[in-house]
Amino acid sequence: MPRPKSLSPTDIAAAALTIADRDGLAAVSMRSVADELGMGTMSLYRYVTDREHVERLVVDLVLSRVDTNLQPRLGWRTRITLLAERARDAVITHPAIVPLLLTHRSSSEHSTRWGEAVLHVLAEAGFNGTRRVVAFRTLLAYLFGAIQLSVLGPLAGAGTRALAALPEAKYPTLAETARHAERIDPDTEFRQGLAVVLRGIDQDA
Repeated sequence: MPRPKSLSPTDIAAAALTIADRDGLAAVSMRSVADELGMGTMSLYRYVTDREHVERLVVDLVLSRVDTNLQPRLGWRTRITLLAERARDAVITHPAIVPLLLTHRSSSEHSTRWGEAVLHVLAEAGFNGTRRVVAFRTLLAYLFGAIQLSVLGPLAGAGTRALAALPEAKYPTLAETARHAERIDPDTEFRQGLAVVLRGIDQDA
């Protein structure tokens, strides 16, 4: 099987991302990526060390599309919101790679670039020491959790419909809440939830 003359990290990441989008994350392997690239598996090892290396490249590719440039005149909540929305928008179109975000958060160049941007905004807003650490971790928890919920349990999905159909005599509040939830679009859910988190960390003096 002929192999390309040379490959870039982007070439390899794009091939792996294509497989993940089409067949799921479990289908990504050194062999499947090599096949996608039209080369032998052993030849791929000239460019990457193992599947974990490929996964890291995939995370880097997806997050490389996140613009971390911000207007400094904007308020800190607005800047954090923009960074969170941009990260979500980049990831949400590739739901299969969501589990990789936490796994490679510390080893992906573009993940750390995004983290630096968020922490810079928090520092400028007066968050220091433990308060900055907790604020950052809280934002990460919300972002990753919101993305996973939108993929695994969207408000417009079967789970919400099942809850909405529960007998009102036994679960009146849950059923009514689920019926209302079906009418909320994903962007509204994310933005309003993030606003709640930002208000909370702002008040945690």
